[in-house]
Amino acid sequence: MKKLKKVKVVLTRSELGAGTRGASMGIDAMKIAAIDLGSYYFRNHEQIEIIDENWLLLERNHSKFAKQIKGIIKVDERVARAVSRVLKKGEFPVVLAGDHSTSGGTIAGIKSIYPDKTIGVVWIDAHADMHSPYTTPSGNMHGMPLASALGEDNLELKSNNIDDKTKELWEKLKNLGGPSPKIQYRDLVYIGVRDTELQEDHLIQKHNVKCISVKELRNKGTQEVLNEVLTYLGHCDHIYVSFDVDSMDPRISLGTGTPVPNGLREKEAQELMVGFAHSSKLCCFEIVEINPTLDTENSMAETAFKILDATTNALLNPLPNEN
Repeated sequence: MKKLKKVKVVLTRSELGAGTRGASMGIDAMKIAAIDLGSYYFRNHEQIEIIDENWLLLERNHSKFAKQIKGIIKVDERVARAVSRVLKKGEFPVVLAGDHSTSGGTIAGIKSIYPDKTIGVVWIDAHADMHSPYTTPSGNMHGMPLASALGEDNLELKSNNIDDKTKELWEKLKNLGGPSPKIQYRDLVYIGVRDTELQEDHLIQKHNVKCISVKELRNKGTQEVLNEVLTYLGHCDHIYVSFDVDSMDPRISLGTGTPVPNGLREKEAQELMVGFAHSSKLCCFEIVEINPTLDTENSMAETAFKILDATTNALLNPLPNEN
C-alpha cells in the first residue's frame, strides 16, 4: 500500500489559449458544484491560486499562429513553479485549469523535480493537442501543449510562415523550466482522441503513439484498458494524467468549448481517473476546459467535480497491494 499523500490544489483560471471565452470561470463553477453537492472539498484541501493574464484578451494579439503566447509563457512559468514546489514538499498536486494550454507548465514543473526520470503522460481528450505554430489551423494554443512538451515543430508538414518574434517565443515556451523535450512519444498514451488534423495524424503514425479509442475502451472494458496502459507505461518512473472534459460525449460535456460526438460516458471517465489514482506512479493529475457559459444548470461542472472528488478520494485511500 502506498503512503498517503497530502493533496494541494493548484488553480489557474487562464483561458488565453482557448478560442471560446468562458473557461476562466470553470474553477468557480466547480466550487459552486461542490457546495450544491454538499461537499467540503475546497475547504479540506489547501489551494494555490495562480495569477492569470486574462486581461490580455482585451488587447491586440500580435502572434497570428500562437495567439497570446507571451501571456501563456508567463502563466505556464507560474504553474510550473507551483507544481514543482508541491512535489518538492512530497505533496500531490491536483491541477484545475481553464484551458489546456497551461498543461505545458504542469509538465515542465514535474520534469524540473524529476529531471533524470521518465515521465509517462496519459492524455484523456477528444483532441491530440500536438500542433505547433508552424501547423496550427487556428492559432489557439490550447491545441499545442503536447507539442511544446515534446519539443515538436512538425516542419515536415509546415503550413504557416511564422515571424521571428513568434519563433523566439515558441522556443522559449518549449524550453520553459528546462531543456526541451520534457517527454518522449513512447511515453505518451491517448485515450478518447477522435478529432485530429492531418499534421497530428502524421506525428501519431510516425512515432507510433499508443491511442485507445472510445470504441476500444468500451469493447475491452475500463479495467482492461487501465491494466494495458499501466503495463505500456511500466518503464516510466512517474505518470501524469491530464483530463479534458471534452473527452466525454457532448450529451454530458455541454459546458466545454470544443465538444466532439461519440465521447466517454461519465462512468467510464470516472473509472479511468480513479483507476489511475490507484497507481503508485501517479504524480499529478489535472482537469481542464470547463466552460459554464456554454452550459445549463452547471451540469458540466457538477460532473467534473464528481470525477475530481472520486479521484482524490482514491488517491488518499489506496487499495491494498496497489502498484
